[in-house]
Amino acid sequence: MLPREHRLVAGEDFRKATRQGRRAGTRTLVAHLWVTDGGGSPARVGFVVSKAVGPAVIRNRVKRRLRHLARERLKSLPGSAVLVVRALPSAADASYDDLGRDLDAALERIGR
Repeated sequence: MLPREHRLVAGEDFRKATRQGRRAGTRTLVAHLWVTDGGGSPARVGFVVSKAVGPAVIRNRVKRRLRHLARERLKSLPGSAVLVVRALPSAADASYDDLGRDLDAALERIGR
């Protein structure tokens, strides 16, 4: 589970990250990173897993995996960053390791 201060819950922050942030896509996900001016605030992460990914059981499994992967990578995010991870339908069939590699690749491309 992500600590409370690192959870992204406001819809406006989701919109700003997806519209104003940098984006990188992989086979299983799309990552949007928006670095805000809110100095001192911790990095926050949110997830978008639509019904296109699959039924509720599959969507929840994908969300749990992505949450755990994002928690491991919080320290590598710049302070006051907002990261939105959108799962693609192929995430339903991906293993935990595949999702981790794709998230790392997306974050690396955004960081360039």
